[in-house]
Amino acid sequence: MQSLSLPVTSENVDKHAFLFDLDGTLAPIAATPQQAHVPSETLDVLARLGKLTGGAIAIVSGRPLSQIDALVQPLLLTGAGLHGAQWRGPDGVMHELPVDTRAVAGMVEALAPLVDRWPGTQLEHKGLSLAFHYRNAPDREHDVRIATELAVAPHADRFVLQPGKMVVEIKPRQASKAGAINRLMGMAPFAGRVPLFAGDDLTDEAGFQAVKSLGGVTIKIGEGESVADWRFPTPAALAAWLALL
Repeated sequence: MQSLSLPVTSENVDKHAFLFDLDGTLAPIAATPQQAHVPSETLDVLARLGKLTGGAIAIVSGRPLSQIDALVQPLLLTGAGLHGAQWRGPDGVMHELPVDTRAVAGMVEALAPLVDRWPGTQLEHKGLSLAFHYRNAPDREHDVRIATELAVAPHADRFVLQPGKMVVEIKPRQASKAGAINRLMGMAPFAGRVPLFAGDDLTDEAGFQAVKSLGGVTIKIGEGESVADWRFPTPAALAAWLALL
């Protein structure tokens, strides 16, 4: 995996479509999801990149689109939220996969009492999916994994676990960042361009695979094994490289 000599330059930037994970990629990892923010310098870079590419820029995140919008305001970008369970194309129309929200509510009911028993953990209800965070209680990793496995088991035909950095998510089985990226790349102005996807977590590996299959550019942010071909150490380093384009 390389960190230099990427095949995207200021001369060919308009031939690419840019897709980004959010937390850990554009926004530095924070103690809680509510504390995350995208630096103003990065927002400026995204705005300029959007103009250079005719709007071929999107966020592909595990967050719902409402949170994505809040974090990148005043920009309003094409995006896929909840690992692709919802998406908004360049036309601004919102779409969602059909999801059994009663099953989600049942899993919340099973998991919510554990937050009081395990200080430092947090259960995030995203509407169509859940995230059980243990960043501030790392000794509870095993407990959180077992609890989420038990909660999802009765609904395993419709939902699946998605491990991440200090979090275990429960997402609709048919939702994936790979599917989200493939969907976006079929839309104008993304279609016909070379995709670039940057991400930092296990949840992004499927997206990397999808972009590699399309002959695109894959960038891993931070440490850890990855199928991505290039790497930057931090979100700030990614933003600095994008600024050069």
